[in-house]
Amino acid sequence: MPKRDLTRFVKWPHYIWLQRQRAILYKWLMVPPAINQLTQALDHQTATQLLKLAHKYRPETKQEKKQRLLARAEKKAAGKGDVPTKRPPVLQAGVNTVTTLVENKKAQLVVIAQDVDPIELVIFLPALCRKMGVPYCIIKAKARLGRLVHKKTCTSVAFTQVSSEDKGALNDRYDEIHRHWGGNVLGPKSVACITNLEKAV
Repeated sequence: MPKRDLTRFVKWPHYIWLQRQRAILYKWLMVPPAINQLTQALDHQTATQLLKLAHKYRPETKQEKKQRLLARAEKKAAGKGDVPTKRPPVLQAGVNTVTTLVENKKAQLVVIAQDVDPIELVIFLPALCRKMGVPYCIIKAKARLGRLVHKKTCTSVAFTQVSSEDKGALNDRYDEIHRHWGGNVLGPKSVACITNLEKAV
């Protein structure tokens, strides 16, 4: 038998205990493709490029909106006429908003966070995107998406207007990602037992 791993007997905080249990379940059980595809996140370089692109489409902050409306009010008070400013294309955030955009085929690119809990919030999004022909990608941290839209975390964001070269670059991966099962890795005791049986034969 392998040497016993005593770290499992340490009294960890509750959130670490949950993380470890979830990791073991994902590793040892057979994970269906719908859940397993959320582990296929973008690599570091591609994710950095995507976030740089998304940074251009950040929605304005409350302060920026206040300054814009103040400048518009000052022009109106000076008698120069009220010219409404055209709204620039910005990221749309939140799972309900993104779902509506995908269903109406208005989203051009959907970015989904990998570490959403519970996973049921976003598990349907990749299948919906494929059905509607909308390219999507998965990124590792919901906090990184949250920073783009001035929040702590964000489950998903959608680009409503994006250039065709960005769409093509991130669309190549999803055909092979959504077919693979995950998990089903045997634990150390099971591996040792199988090895002993093979030696005995």
